[in-house]
Amino acid sequence: MHRRRTVEQAMRAACARAGFGEVMTPTFEHADLFTLRSGQAVIDEMYAFRDKGDREMALRPEITASVIRFYVNEMSNLPKPLKLYYLGNCFRYENPQSGRFREFFQLGAELIGSKNPESDAEIIALAVNCVKASGLKDYVVRVGHIGILKSLVQAEIDDKKAAAEVLRMIDKEDFDAIGDMFDARAIPRKLFDRILAIAETRGGSEVLERLDKSEASDYLREIFVNLKLHGIDDCQVDLGIVRGLDYYTGMVFEIDAPCLGAEKQIMGGGSYTLSELFGGEPVFSTGFAIGIDRVMLALFKEQPEDEYSLVDAYVIPAKDDMREHAISMVAGLRSAGIRADVDLMRRSMSKNLKYASAIGARYAIIVGSKEMAEQSVTLRDMLSGDQRIIAIEQISEEITKLL
Repeated sequence: MHRRRTVEQAMRAACARAGFGEVMTPTFEHADLFTLRSGQAVIDEMYAFRDKGDREMALRPEITASVIRFYVNEMSNLPKPLKLYYLGNCFRYENPQSGRFREFFQLGAELIGSKNPESDAEIIALAVNCVKASGLKDYVVRVGHIGILKSLVQAEIDDKKAAAEVLRMIDKEDFDAIGDMFDARAIPRKLFDRILAIAETRGGSEVLERLDKSEASDYLREIFVNLKLHGIDDCQVDLGIVRGLDYYTGMVFEIDAPCLGAEKQIMGGGSYTLSELFGGEPVFSTGFAIGIDRVMLALFKEQPEDEYSLVDAYVIPAKDDMREHAISMVAGLRSAGIRADVDLMRRSMSKNLKYASAIGARYAIIVGSKEMAEQSVTLRDMLSGDQRIIAIEQISEEITKLL
């Protein structure tokens, strides 16, 4: 939990540095908030129930829809761009496995304003900086534009449900299933070849020069120019990214941690439209969500050991008549911002020192009657075993300096 909270706080700090403010939304909402545009896969996995008012409710499967609902209800008149971030738990009825849980935690951000490459680059840069802040070393950033494949599929396949199914198959990289569908529906194989060629377009920003000129490809080129201005020049182009949520409309991106194997994706995001579905005016939005659980799994794979101690200083009364002095001292240390603990088990001196070592205390403070008479204590370095006498009035300052 210490390592997890450190990661969460580092990500929060990255959001704050970029001018994003934190919001919080309810754990459960009206089910239709998520069924309107979240996609069939999410709908099938939702925890839905009827409350005592006979309303169809759901535990949130994701948080973006809740944030946009919040925006429409309470924040639509605020100056734009609105830059919001959140951290919370989500729920999906999935098959639990490594990196995939029925209750999972996300840190996400949404930028609500005008449609331009600078906004999308800003949100990608924030996601990358959050992952960097977590301490993860090996990760891959992939950026695409759903409009390139989406416009082709929707233009060539009249059946909207079939078109949506093809996009879902592309998202899952299930190209065999797409081929079978095309054969069953007598859809020309030339379309399949075009889809496959686009979906397999991957590489550095130089591959953008091979794309046909279009609004989507020009937009993507501008995003990569802006990313370099943010100091991010190692992003990959991946036009096969479609995303499993139906509300994405433009730029889409993902971040992978290769060490996680099959469940390597730790973040997904892109630009979308949702506000009009909730009664608001159409507004451009772009955002992402990072899977905290997967980030933690990746971090432990990169660096399994995480040395951590609950206390910096452990106070030991040398004799029973020194216990009150020891308790008073630990209170003073805590007031000075030092993580401190005191013997609560009435152990002997030797057992207390053994315990201090076991819990990883950096220093032990021994409160003896002779030293107390001189308003001092013994400070013991638990690593070296060195001891010295320190005046009580200087002990907090001394430990702070040493730490």
